[in-house]
Amino acid sequence: MTALLDAGAFRAARDLLLAQRLNRDRACADFRWPRMTHFNWALDHFDALAREHPDAPALWIVADGGGEQRLTFADLTRRSDQVANWLRALGVQRGERVLLMLGNEVPLWETMLACIKLGAVLIPATPLLARDDLIDRLDRGRVRAVVTAAGNATRFDGLEVHAPGPLLKIAIDCGAAPPVGWHDFDTSRAADAAFVPAQATRVDEPLLLYFTSGTTSKPKLVEHSHQSYPVGHLSTMFWTGLQPGDIHWNISSPGWGKHAWSSFFAPWNAGACVFVFNIDRFDARRAMQILAEKKIDTLCAPPTVWRLLIQHDLGAWPVRLREALSAGEPLNPEVIEKVRTAWGVTIRDGFGQTETTAQIGNPPGQPLKYGSMGRPLPGHRVVLLDAEDHEADEGEICLVLDDPVLGRPMGLMVGYADSAEKTTEVMRGGHYRTGDVARRDAEGYITYVGRADDVFKASDYRISPFELESVLIEHPAVAEAAVVPSPDALRLAVPKACVVLAAGHAADAATAASIFNFTRQKLAPYKRIRRIEFMDLPKTISGKIRRVELRRAEAARPLPAVAAEGEFFDG
Repeated sequence: MTALLDAGAFRAARDLLLAQRLNRDRACADFRWPRMTHFNWALDHFDALAREHPDAPALWIVADGGGEQRLTFADLTRRSDQVANWLRALGVQRGERVLLMLGNEVPLWETMLACIKLGAVLIPATPLLARDDLIDRLDRGRVRAVVTAAGNATRFDGLEVHAPGPLLKIAIDCGAAPPVGWHDFDTSRAADAAFVPAQATRVDEPLLLYFTSGTTSKPKLVEHSHQSYPVGHLSTMFWTGLQPGDIHWNISSPGWGKHAWSSFFAPWNAGACVFVFNIDRFDARRAMQILAEKKIDTLCAPPTVWRLLIQHDLGAWPVRLREALSAGEPLNPEVIEKVRTAWGVTIRDGFGQTETTAQIGNPPGQPLKYGSMGRPLPGHRVVLLDAEDHEADEGEICLVLDDPVLGRPMGLMVGYADSAEKTTEVMRGGHYRTGDVARRDAEGYITYVGRADDVFKASDYRISPFELESVLIEHPAVAEAAVVPSPDALRLAVPKACVVLAAGHAADAATAASIFNFTRQKLAPYKRIRRIEFMDLPKTISGKIRRVELRRAEAARPLPAVAAEGEFFDG
């Protein structure tokens, strides 16, 4: 009876947000996180959707060659029941960790649902991981089982010693026979198609362990519960504006938090269909063709993808998008305006982390301010704290942990599974501290400034790299840019732009002069770009710019600074 009441509380909270999707103020005023003791999202919500709408599309995967796979909610309920029973028969028990290293393929969704039902703890991982990455995950993640493609099996040779015990190895796409020592995932199809849990799932039980992308340090191990991600992503669902039956395309790679955000929990919270287009290398023209042909309703893509799209004639593709979203890093206003002009839809930014669900965003139907990532989403009280921990108009983005009305934000992680010290550090003083700096205007709109470690001083003025990057991206020669401090004998540091050129532009003095002149007209003198280097930007395997590498390289250069090859100075 308790489980039914708890599931009902989740559904009521979800339905309130769906009903108020165009009224952010009302949603924030009325919404409260559902208070539950037992809840299993896959059994209590996903399977309920399958019973209510068995034939509704839940997953649609299109291959670049034209092949398609479509599964309904009922299909995935049946298959995840089989996989859960099969894993249990192989010895996977509640609380044991399963490393899931798969691409955007059906077994990924089947296994995630199955592990939730079983109570196993998921460790999503990208197939791009190097050997040292895998060792780190097996060791710190205390992995009990691995699920990956048969073609990846040899990458685990000799790694069993880094697991805490015997390693159960499962392979998909095995062909005639699985690799030696591996179980064939396809045999799960012979398992019973009715899963019965051994016990009810407590909301505080661990569900997910995410290794962060490590832009500034060794990846942290983020723990989420059966409550924090499934229920917490009600805020993400609200931000996206998803509705039941929508076809939602999230351009994201498995293994990272954003994939769970918008290719799993948020769309299925709403009862929408997850869409995937599998292509070896992103092709902007092909992507826009798919958007038009498949009549995609909602699209979420990282800033890099949006920047690639606007380099083409957007108007040549008759897309019918109702919602367009961006997350991962702030999106430049120039990009937003080009998409709005061509497609009549405004890209809405949002903010969150692996450690949280969506905290801040521009939900549909609300006034937008270009450059702002919006206002706090339902269920979140956001404050900006200065260096003395006082609330300010500019400071570190923080979540209040003990709000008397909202309580603890449900989408916040349990903590860092391998470091009580780091957990204490980021949750000190009654706040969760994101490490990101922003400013808030009189109407409550929050504009991203940068990572606390990225903001720097030049001639004693504080410089926001993102503000300068937003101007740089407006220049037609700039495809992508990262601004970092470059040592200067007189000014201490000056802004340097590390620039990826758009197609058709030469990495020469003339292009540099054009960019210098352009930014000179757009920026105050103290913010001016003083140095430019044309280069490929270092990135994490999740696609985020590793500004820490650029900063270190600049900090190591001797004074007086002398322009290197491919580098240009302006005063």
